[in-house]
Amino acid sequence: MTAVARADAPLAPGPGPLTRAWAQVWRARRLVQRNILVYRHQWIIIVSGAFEPVFYLLGIGLGLGAIIQTVPLSDGRMVPYAAFVGPALLATAAMNGAVFETIFNVFFKLNYAKTYDGVLATPMGISEIAIGELLWALMRSTLYAVAMFLLMLAMGLILSPLGILMIPAALLVAAAFAAAGLAGTSYLRTVNDFDIPLGLIVMPMFLFSGTFFPIDGGAFPAWLVTIITFTPLYHGVELIRGLSTGLVGIGQLVSLAYLVGFFAVCLWLAVRRMERKLIK
Repeated sequence: MTAVARADAPLAPGPGPLTRAWAQVWRARRLVQRNILVYRHQWIIIVSGAFEPVFYLLGIGLGLGAIIQTVPLSDGRMVPYAAFVGPALLATAAMNGAVFETIFNVFFKLNYAKTYDGVLATPMGISEIAIGELLWALMRSTLYAVAMFLLMLAMGLILSPLGILMIPAALLVAAAFAAAGLAGTSYLRTVNDFDIPLGLIVMPMFLFSGTFFPIDGGAFPAWLVTIITFTPLYHGVELIRGLSTGLVGIGQLVSLAYLVGFFAVCLWLAVRRMERKLIK
């Protein structure tokens, strides 16, 4: 006997948001696997990026550190200059890994290789593409951050047990910049436009976000300090430097909240912009 469902019978509940989110991540892993296969014979391109912050630390942190020697923290403590610069360079390494992956590589996949047009012919959608590229950028950034962390650990530049949390913090920084890179790349029209995000945004943040010197020492006018404090790299530097030196307070909590919010907004924008680019 065949059972006939009543018209007024309640519908079975659909999967919850966590289940749907995990399903998207699980499908997005295929894009990560694809990137691994592409780079398996070009691994030197990925690995070489880990050396840039190392060179900065050795060249500026130790070289200039021989002249400056110590730098004051906001709580009045004096720390070696290399211990001041090192956490900022770790944050910068996480940023660079995410930015270069989501700007250069995603741009060519989106506009020239048409990789994502083929991906959309599979069960993967726009959200899975964004998540997959985000995860791949995080893998690259993790390599850079861990390399810097191990170097700092070997050189005795991590001054607090909280320094072990620098890696998770660096992943948050990388996630924020990966989402921003995905969103920003969708606005780029030609390769000449690369100068805008790299020359006008990334480079000034690298130089003026408290990477090499404190921004609250009176060197900059108040209006410029205000602008700097609204940049994501500044908050990444503040968070990671606080963990490295043991200086954890309201400032680091604000930076944590800022990075989480920045990531959420940029990821939402990235998915919307990629929908406009890929769905005609």
